[in-house]
Amino acid sequence: MAAGWMLPAEAQLERLLELDSYLEPHSADLRRRYDKFASLAKSIEKNEGGLEQFSRGYESFGINQQDDGGVYCKEWAPGANSVCLVGDFNGWDTSSHHYKKLPFGKWELHIPPNVDGSPPIPHGSKLKVVIGSKTGQQLYRISPWARYVVREQNASTYVWVHWDSPQPYMRKHPRPRRPNSMRIYEAHVGIASPEGKVASYKNFTQNVLVRIKNLGYNCIQLMAIMEHAYYASFGYQVTSFFAASSRFGTPEELKELVDTAHSMGLFVLLDVVHSHASQNTEDGLNAFDGTDSCFFHSGTRGTHPQWDSRLFNYSNWEVLRFLLSNLRWWVEEYYFDGFRFDGVTSMLYHHHGIRAAFSGDYSEYFGLHVDEDSLVYLILSNYMLHTFYPDFVTIAEDVSGMPTLCRPVIEGGGGFDYRLAMAIPDKWIQILKELKDEDWNMGNIVFTLTNRRYGEKCIAYAESHDQALVGDKTLAFWLMDAEMYTNMSIMSPLTVVVDRGIQLHKMIRLITHALGGEGYLNFIGNEFGHPEWLDFPRIGNNESYHYARRQFNLLDNHLLRYCQLNTFDTDMNNVEEKYGWLAAAPAYVNEKHEGNKVIAFERANLLFIFNFNHEKSFPDYRVGIDRPGKYKIVLDTDAKEYGGHGRLNHNTDFFTDSQYQNDRPNSLLFQSDDFSQRKAHVFELLNYGTLHSCENSLKVYIPSRSAIVLAGVDSEK
Repeated sequence: MAAGWMLPAEAQLERLLELDSYLEPHSADLRRRYDKFASLAKSIEKNEGGLEQFSRGYESFGINQQDDGGVYCKEWAPGANSVCLVGDFNGWDTSSHHYKKLPFGKWELHIPPNVDGSPPIPHGSKLKVVIGSKTGQQLYRISPWARYVVREQNASTYVWVHWDSPQPYMRKHPRPRRPNSMRIYEAHVGIASPEGKVASYKNFTQNVLVRIKNLGYNCIQLMAIMEHAYYASFGYQVTSFFAASSRFGTPEELKELVDTAHSMGLFVLLDVVHSHASQNTEDGLNAFDGTDSCFFHSGTRGTHPQWDSRLFNYSNWEVLRFLLSNLRWWVEEYYFDGFRFDGVTSMLYHHHGIRAAFSGDYSEYFGLHVDEDSLVYLILSNYMLHTFYPDFVTIAEDVSGMPTLCRPVIEGGGGFDYRLAMAIPDKWIQILKELKDEDWNMGNIVFTLTNRRYGEKCIAYAESHDQALVGDKTLAFWLMDAEMYTNMSIMSPLTVVVDRGIQLHKMIRLITHALGGEGYLNFIGNEFGHPEWLDFPRIGNNESYHYARRQFNLLDNHLLRYCQLNTFDTDMNNVEEKYGWLAAAPAYVNEKHEGNKVIAFERANLLFIFNFNHEKSFPDYRVGIDRPGKYKIVLDTDAKEYGGHGRLNHNTDFFTDSQYQNDRPNSLLFQSDDFSQRKAHVFELLNYGTLHSCENSLKVYIPSRSAIVLAGVDSEK
């Protein structure tokens, strides 16, 4: 149940300026943004009776069943001369059910119940809204508020089907609590099967949820749920915003999926696309009332130059009602626990991020190039969601790094809980594409993984759906595509290519998980190094489903090495659950040694040590550490069950000593009597490694291409 709406108080900008003094020259911009949001919230309170009522537009707009058995129909079509409803229920007669015109471009229609008291529009009836345009045309449209649309066989467009289920799904399980550590499994229902077809909500509920739970993820992010006519758009060209995609099943089956996930303690996020909409007119929002505006900006401002899609007019009152109500609908009707907002960078700037470098100069985030109408909509959305649903989570897909986007609204921030750390997967792809192993730069890797704004949380990921798409390559493909079809059997010896790929795949995931943010995301299949990219059926591939699937059959074959990568993913998540590094303070990096290719850092009272060296193992490698005591290995990428070589003894105890300041033997040069060699070694450490202030250290054996995690024997939960 939603909490009561609270009008916002004056922004408390002092907290933001304490966190980042570089914001001071832009405090007027921050205050103006906040005041614009507060003014809009107060206007909604005054004119609509509050945001609670305003954001429930779906209870009156579209078609809604009434207590007396009749239906109430309402639409917003400011450019229309007339509106009528046709369908199976009236023999598609355009003369029988005309809407009455109301102020502000609204239209309404009451249809009484049948003589026997039954609904006048039966469940499953096909419908259309017919718009009489100002040019004299009759335009057959799907209501923007339609809750179910289907594509008929051999048809290219979707039809509106009235959904009033005689057996509505009854929710059985409460929402889970918001996790302290967000471990997100990004998934697409349609590809979640080894079969070459569109998989279903039922399949996901029965076969995939248990996999996610067993892997140790506590959160699912569902893609492509909002209806989209073009399957190959990956769900990002939405046509019907209130309709759960019928290609996967019925609304009741989606409700069952989410409820079953809740029974397992899994938090469920929805990928929300409010940044743009499909160009479709017959089965989309575009030109709904016969004009090029209505829900969108008119002219060039209303079209995205790269996405070939329409852009919402966030300053329009009815557009705000539509979008805010859409958010409430997915929470109230389908029980989603959070949203990942797509395309936030495009929303934030008039240039949509196109050809923008985003160097970090603060002038890039303030000024006339910022679309403050869009930004205020996002602020209002976040304030509404977090006020009504205290455990709700919102994530921004923002590549620009706009300051304050992930700070609370009351501070003058954007109100998001997290942003996606989008530079991290790009960095891994760049490294694998362009560099030899010996040329990997430890300092640059650490910088990319830790380069985030203090006080603003990030979701880190090594690869998401973006990297899985055809035209790019997943990490597994970049590492070992030449041999993934021939040399992944455990019955044959490891080849050089597969050995390198398996070891680095684990190390990349672990260092991203542990160092890259305050949450972690994995795309379905990448946990076991899925051997192929993702490509939806389209004209260019002869409508093939061959790549629009996930080959769980490979994972379930224990004679293949995919299961070893999967087992590592499970144990990595379970160790995080036990020690909680994602919910801990950012890591302290103790070592980034270019010559040795070693990175070491502490987080959540754990010591992480990575040896990216492709040929050298280091016995008795001394690493600085803050807390003294006895340590043991709790995770080892080189373990045989993960496809490693089993070079470490997990029964070994590691004891700290206080000799670190005076004894730094990570290179024999340091012990040399030759002054020039000693001087060269110090220069190397200063410029390529890290000279530490740790009072303690310990010695470890770190095999080549391996990582270990050490925990103090007294640091377990």
